Amino acid sequence: MNRICQAGRLLWLMVFMPLCFADAAVSDALHTPAMQVPQAQHAVLLDLARAEKRLVAVGERGTVLLSDDNGLSWRQVEVPVSVSLTAVQFVDANHGWAVGHSGVVLASQDGGEHWALQLDGQRAAQLEWDAARQQADTAIDKDAADARVQTAERFLQEGADKPFLALRFTDAQHGLIVGAYGLAFQTDDGGDTWHSVMGQIDNPAGLHLYAIARQDAHWFLAGEQGYLARSNDAGKTYTQLTSPYAGSFFTLQIAQDGTLLAAGLRGNAFVSRDLGNSFVTAPVQVPVSFSDAIRTADGQLLLVNQGGALFRTSSQSTLLMPYGKPLGMPVSSLIEAADGSLVLAGFTGVLRVAPPTVTASE
Repeated sequence: MNRICQAGRLLWLMVFMPLCFADAAVSDALHTPAMQVPQAQHAVLLDLARAEKRLVAVGERGTVLLSDDNGLSWRQVEVPVSVSLTAVQFVDANHGWAVGHSGVVLASQDGGEHWALQLDGQRAAQLEWDAARQQADTAIDKDAADARVQTAERFLQEGADKPFLALRFTDAQHGLIVGAYGLAFQTDDGGDTWHSVMGQIDNPAGLHLYAIARQDAHWFLAGEQGYLARSNDAGKTYTQLTSPYAGSFFTLQIAQDGTLLAAGLRGNAFVSRDLGNSFVTAPVQVPVSFSDAIRTADGQLLLVNQGGALFRTSSQSTLLMPYGKPLGMPVSSLIEAADGSLVLAGFTGVLRVAPPTVTASE
């Protein structure tokens, strides 16, 4: 756990801090529903999603909030676990998933009103061990196969202590989840069953995977130490790309014109117009780590850093232009609501930013 516990940055603390403590609480958190609390909209929140017009926010200790008025008001719903939830996505008004600590995967079929546990870290470790043993039986590269088996055995021994950090579903049946130490699992039946794809990703060091992006048959992964990978076969296999940066990438996004953006530590951002074969710097003046990026309704990209400063891409250049005034709050995620307003989540909860003047409002 040293690679996690020694990291000194805000987003890392938000996502990984619980991993630095004893594992005794893991089992309890997996079997204890999230506590209902007053003013839950001011809790630590880590990610946001749209379920058509509804907004969904997830965060620490299993907190899940819903808003049906574009972020003006929020209500907390019941969740069967109390582990921190790090990422959420909905593919339509009903079907959504949230992932988080202890290898948790939750699913909802009613727009986030109710959630069911589909996977936990112990079951995920068993799935990876089964896949590693199966690969070892037929592998040509026996050393690599044996190394995978040894890693899987360690996962089993360590238990449900590793978080999932990102997810990407293409529809209500097919999805990919990734996380710490190279965790990667797919489903083809809406999460009723999962299978490990760690052996199909070129990530021999088991680097943490933080972000997923997709354009048609091309899938992209980003992670720590500048890790970038691409699949050209609709996510069946991934090859590591030559990275323009040795620091961690925390967000990936693709503009409407196909421009790929990778951004992360210390305000470093890079764009590629050839599917990741080459990158150019997208400079900013503020050396604050980027935490999230979205594609807005006009097809351009909007980024936010941990200090609450917003930046927009331009189709005419690789520059990232400041958008409005810095919000002065730690931000982990942002989303564009159905009315065009922006909603941001972070250490101090959720904040709605009304367009077009980007004036903050509760």
